[in-house]
Amino acid sequence: MSRIWPRYDLPRKLAVLAELALDVRWTWSHASDTLWRMVDADAWERTRNPWTILQDVPRARLAALAADPAFMEELARILEARLRYRSEPSWYGQTQPRSAPKRVAYFSMEFGLGEALPLYAGGLGILAGDYLKTASDLGVPAVGVGLLYQVGYFRQMLDAEGRQQAMYPYNDPASLPIEPVQARSGGRLHVPLPLPGRIIQLRIWRALVGRTALYLLDSNDPLNSPADRGITGELYGGGTEVRLMQEVVLGIGGWRALEAMGLEVDVCHLNEGHAAFAVLERARAFLQQHRTSFWEALWATRAGNVFTTHTPVAAGFDAYPRGLIDKYFPHFGSYVAGLGLSREAMLGLGRRDPADPGEPFNMAYLAMRGSATANGVSRLHGAVSRRIFAPLYPRWPEDEVPVGHVTNGVHVPSWDSRWADTLWTEACGKTRWRGAMEPLTAAIQCVSDEVLWELRGKERADLVRYARERLAWQLGQRGSAPETIAEAAHVLDPDALTLGFARRFAGYKRPNLLLSDPGRLERLLGSAERPVQIIVAGKAHPDDEEGKRLVQAWAEFVRRAPVRRRAIFLEDYDMSLAQELVQGVDVWINTPRRPWEACGTSGMKLLVNGGLNLSSLDGWWAEAHRSGVGWALGDAQEHEGSTRDGAEAEELYRLLEDEIVPAFFARDAQGVPRAWVARIRASMSLLAPEFSSNRMMRDYVERCYLPAAAAFRRRSSGRAKLARELEAWWRSIEVHWKEVHVGRVTAEPHGGWWAFAAEVHLGSLPAATIEVELYADAVDGSPAVREVMKPDTAAPDPSGASIYRASVPSTRPPWHFTPRIVPYHPEARVPIEAPLIVWPR
Repeated sequence: MSRIWPRYDLPRKLAVLAELALDVRWTWSHASDTLWRMVDADAWERTRNPWTILQDVPRARLAALAADPAFMEELARILEARLRYRSEPSWYGQTQPRSAPKRVAYFSMEFGLGEALPLYAGGLGILAGDYLKTASDLGVPAVGVGLLYQVGYFRQMLDAEGRQQAMYPYNDPASLPIEPVQARSGGRLHVPLPLPGRIIQLRIWRALVGRTALYLLDSNDPLNSPADRGITGELYGGGTEVRLMQEVVLGIGGWRALEAMGLEVDVCHLNEGHAAFAVLERARAFLQQHRTSFWEALWATRAGNVFTTHTPVAAGFDAYPRGLIDKYFPHFGSYVAGLGLSREAMLGLGRRDPADPGEPFNMAYLAMRGSATANGVSRLHGAVSRRIFAPLYPRWPEDEVPVGHVTNGVHVPSWDSRWADTLWTEACGKTRWRGAMEPLTAAIQCVSDEVLWELRGKERADLVRYARERLAWQLGQRGSAPETIAEAAHVLDPDALTLGFARRFAGYKRPNLLLSDPGRLERLLGSAERPVQIIVAGKAHPDDEEGKRLVQAWAEFVRRAPVRRRAIFLEDYDMSLAQELVQGVDVWINTPRRPWEACGTSGMKLLVNGGLNLSSLDGWWAEAHRSGVGWALGDAQEHEGSTRDGAEAEELYRLLEDEIVPAFFARDAQGVPRAWVARIRASMSLLAPEFSSNRMMRDYVERCYLPAAAAFRRRSSGRAKLARELEAWWRSIEVHWKEVHVGRVTAEPHGGWWAFAAEVHLGSLPAATIEVELYADAVDGSPAVREVMKPDTAAPDPSGASIYRASVPSTRPPWHFTPRIVPYHPEARVPIEAPLIVWPR
C-alpha cells in the first residue's frame, strides 16, 4: 500500500517515525513511551498520541533529534523490538494446521483501541479493540472492519448541580493514527454503495494494530451530499434511519471494501447484529463468482459466518419498522434482483416468521439465519440467549437452541500497571500473554505475600495521585474557585481501602444500590481507624433520563461535607480513566440485576493488578466466583424488577462492614493482611489467565474459526458442489416435511433397559434425509438424553411405516422418553441451519 498521509519533511533518518506513530501497538506496549516523551514530553503527557505529536513537532526539533545520539539509540532499540515482535513465531503459526483460516474479518460497530482513536461507546467497543490487540499478539490473521465517525460517542461534563452535559468533539482524521487506503491504480480507494436515487462513495482508512489492521469506512467525502456525508457522523446518533444506513455501510460496504482491497476471507465474525448485512453481501459476491443461486450461496457462506450476540434482552436488538424498510429497500431492487430473491424473501430472513409482512426487520435474526455458529459472551448469557432466540426454533427444547458461549476476556497488557507488568514479567517472562496460559497460575502462586502487598500499595498511591490531578482538572474546566480546585490535592488517602464503581449508568446496573442508605455509607467512609474511600465514574446515555438522575445523585453525595475527602466522582469515564482505576482500586463493585449483564468485562481488568471483585452473580462473575477470590452479591436467581433491590443493598452493606473492611485492616506484625493477600494471589493466579483475551481468542480459533473455515471450504470447493447438494436436500425437506409424523410408540422392559419401538412415517422423504432420536429432558441434575434410533429393516410395518428402535437404561421411567424426527445431512448443522422438528401428536 502506497502512502500519501505522513508528513513529507521528516529527516531521512527519522522517516521510520511515521510508521511507528501509525502502529497503535503503543496503546498496549509501552516500550516506546520514552521515545515519544523525548520528542515532546508535554504533548505526550497531554495526548498519548504519537501521531499528533509527529504532526506538530517543528522541523528544527526533528533535526535536533536526528543529531541526538541518545535519541537515535532509543529509536534503534524500539525498531529492533518491533521487528522482533512482528517476525517471531506466533501461537497461531506454531499450533494451527494448514487448514486454519487464512483470514478472519471481524465486523463491529465500534472499536476501542485507545483514546487516540475514540471510536467506541462502551464495553462492546473495548472488547473489539482487545480482540484486535490479541489477534496481533497471537498471530491470528484477523482484520477489523468498522466505521470512522466524525464525532464518535459523546463526552461527559457535569454542571454545578451535578447534571450531565453531553459534548461532541470532532474527530479530525489528520490527528488520528490512521492512513487512507490507496487504490492499486493510484489515488484514494473508494467503494460505491447504492442508496435511494444515488450512489454514495465510501472512503477506507487503515489503522495498523501490531500485526493486524483495522479498516474504517467513512462517508464524509466531498463527492457525497451533505446529508450522506453525515451517515458516519456520530456513533449511535442520528436516530433510527441513520442507524439503518450505518449498518448498511458497515455490512454491505464493509464486505465490498474487503473485496476491493483483495483481502480473501474464510471466516466472517459479526460482533453483534449491527453488521448482519454482511451476510447478504458475502452471499451475493459468492453467487456471482460461482454462478449459484442465492440459497446455494448462503449454504456455502453461512458455514464461514460466526455471530456473537452481546444483548441480554430481546428489546435490545436493532429492529426496523416496515415503513422504514419500505422507504429504503425498494432502492435495493437491483440489489435484491442481483441476489435472485424476492423482496419479501429477503426481508423474511430478518423476521421471526418469514411469512409475516407485519413483523419488523430484526438484525439479530438476520445474523442468526446467516451464520452456522452463534455464541453469547458468558456461560450465563449463553443460556439467556437460548431463551431469547427460542422463537426462531419452534418446538425445540430451549437448551438445544443453537447458541453456545465464548466468555469474554480482556487484553491484559492494555490494563496492567507498570508495577504489575514488572511482577508478572519477573514471574512468568515477557511473552506470557502470547501463548499458553497454563504455566502462569503456578508462577503467580509462588510470589510472596510481601511482594503482592507492596504491589497494591504502589498501585493505590498512583491512583490517588492521578485522581487528585484529574479532579483538579475537571473542577478547573467547570470554572470552580481556586480554593476549591486546591482542595483536590487533599482528597483520598493512599493507605485507605479504595472502592471503585465505574460503568455506564443505567437502571439495571443499579449504580444507586450503594446509595440506598446514604447515612450508612457516610459512616462506612468516615471511620478514622479503618479508612475507606470510593471513586465513582460513569456516563448515562444522553437520552436516558433515569441514568442521568443516577449520575446526579452520586454527584450530590460526594459534595457532602462528611465524605468530601473520601468520595469523588470523576467525569467523562473513558479508556484512560478506566486504565487508571482498574490498576489502583482494591475492590471493584458491580451490582447489575441478574441476568441483564451479558458479561461485564470491567472487573476482569482488575485481576492482573491484584484488585478484588464484589459483584452480583451475573455475567462473567457467575462463572468466575469461587471461594477465596472475591465476594458475591445475591442468590444467583432471577427476580422480577426491583423486588430484590432492598435485600441486596442490605447484603452489600453487610459484606463491606462485616467482611471486606475488617479483612483489609487485619494486619500482622509486619503490617501485611495475610488473608487479604491470599485472596489477591488466588484471584491473580486463577482468574487472570482464565479471563484474559488470550483464552478467549484461543476459544474462538479452536471452537469456532477452525470448524467454520473447514466447512466453508468443503461447501465452496468444486464449483460449490456440496452447497448445491445441501440446498437441494433442504428444499426437499421443506416440501415434504408435512408428510412426516410419528405413529405408535411402545416401550418394553428388557433386563435393566427399556426397549423402545416407534412407527415413523416419512412420506416421500428418503430415510437418509432424517434422523429419529429418542429424547428425554434433563431432570434432577441428570443431563438430557438424545439416543439415535435405528430403522428395523427386518420387520416392515403393514401400514407402510418404518419401525425405529433404541434402548436406554431403565434408571428413568419410560414416560420420560419420546421419539422425535429431525432433518439429517452429515454436512448440515441442525437446528441452526435446519430448524424443523416433529414430535408425536
